[in-house]
Amino acid sequence: MTRAADTLTAARPVDGAARPDTRAACPDTRAAARAEAPELATRAEDPELAVRAAELVRDAVLGDLARRVVAECGADVGLVGVPEPLPGGAARGRNDGGMVLRHWAGTRADLLHDVAVPSGLGLGGRALAERAPTWVSDYRAATTISHHYDDAVTAEDLYAMLTVPLLHGGTVHGVVYASLRTVVPFGDVRISAVGKLAAAATRALAGAAAWSGEEPRPVVPDRPLTPREHEVLRWAATGRTNPEIAAHLGLTCNTVTGYLKSAMHKLGVRNRTELAIAARESGLLEPASRPPGQVRTR
Repeated sequence: MTRAADTLTAARPVDGAARPDTRAACPDTRAAARAEAPELATRAEDPELAVRAAELVRDAVLGDLARRVVAECGADVGLVGVPEPLPGGAARGRNDGGMVLRHWAGTRADLLHDVAVPSGLGLGGRALAERAPTWVSDYRAATTISHHYDDAVTAEDLYAMLTVPLLHGGTVHGVVYASLRTVVPFGDVRISAVGKLAAAATRALAGAAAWSGEEPRPVVPDRPLTPREHEVLRWAATGRTNPEIAAHLGLTCNTVTGYLKSAMHKLGVRNRTELAIAARESGLLEPASRPPGQVRTR
């Protein structure tokens, strides 16, 4: 069902979710990586082979993640979206910030296989844009998300859904979905269990990217920053405080705060540190464009 080799292990339900006495595919990620990746020494000898090996490791890790969400977290369906440039993005006036559902477990049909999900659309696109876990107890009745994928979700008879971004160093390496075929609120135990699997997978993905020497693909905002937002962001990235920025640009502190909040929302981050990291990785902070000199203070 996914692209990594299967190994059988017993499923462990979480939060009291009733599950049939079946077994799900849950290979050990490290074993899968060792089986599919060449020796580390090949990196120095053949960079192209190292990149291919890293791709195999990522496929093994993400396929394993989809299966373990089903086997260990009481989900009926596990999905993993991988950040990729989406076809036709430029024609629709969007950038390439999005993902494709490349790994799955527990699906009955194929309508959710290889589905393109632009940043911000659906529950997974929202997690991708906001870089934070999000969930609904009834996907089809939810009013906080778009409903572009209702037909596919209905075909799978899915209701409750949790999505968790695979976030490392300000870069989203993917989004994992845990879905159930019943209306039920997500408890802390299940959310924590999926989060721990996502964190372990993210560490492995970051290691594979570092090993191959690849630069992670940043998730850039769907809406571009305004010139003033960009200007305030550049000053904030140098460590200046809001009053210092306000004094230099001739703005009020509240106005500076508003620009920063807007930039955070567009970049899907929650604080100034994440904002600076995301801005650099998205190419918004070129060295030559950083504000020079000292800020004037009153």
